[in-house]
Amino acid sequence: MTVTRLATPDDAEAVARMLHDFNVEFDTPTPGVTFLIERCRELIDAEETTVVLGGDPPLGLGVLFFRPSLYSRGFEAYLAELYVVPERRDEGIGGAIMATAMELSRERGATEMQIGVDEPDVDTRRFYERLGFRNHYPDDPSARMFFYEREL
Repeated sequence: MTVTRLATPDDAEAVARMLHDFNVEFDTPTPGVTFLIERCRELIDAEETTVVLGGDPPLGLGVLFFRPSLYSRGFEAYLAELYVVPERRDEGIGGAIMATAMELSRERGATEMQIGVDEPDVDTRRFYERLGFRNHYPDDPSARMFFYEREL
């Protein structure tokens, strides 16, 4: 069974390295490890970002943001990143991170969790669907939901 725990500012380097490696693996721009260490330490210390680590030493992470919901008295949890080092995938680390992230979100008063997944990433979409996430409205499976982003 994978051990999970919340990251502290002292984990900023491990978190930053995994985030950087994640971006490099998927050919996504990265600001670099040095910047990410400083930014992760700052956000974790200020409790602006919650990072769930999986494994000891950390082999994966889930990055969560919480914001007040307009549609309930609780919060919305947004899973910004979920990453497991490639050579340790399919060992249950991601599932353990997600179980901890969902339980923590419920404990903090979140009424839903949102995730953005690229359409071609079929394996990741199946993983989230096995956990109960959906990408369509329950009464109309053809009405798919989309997540858009834009640099400002």
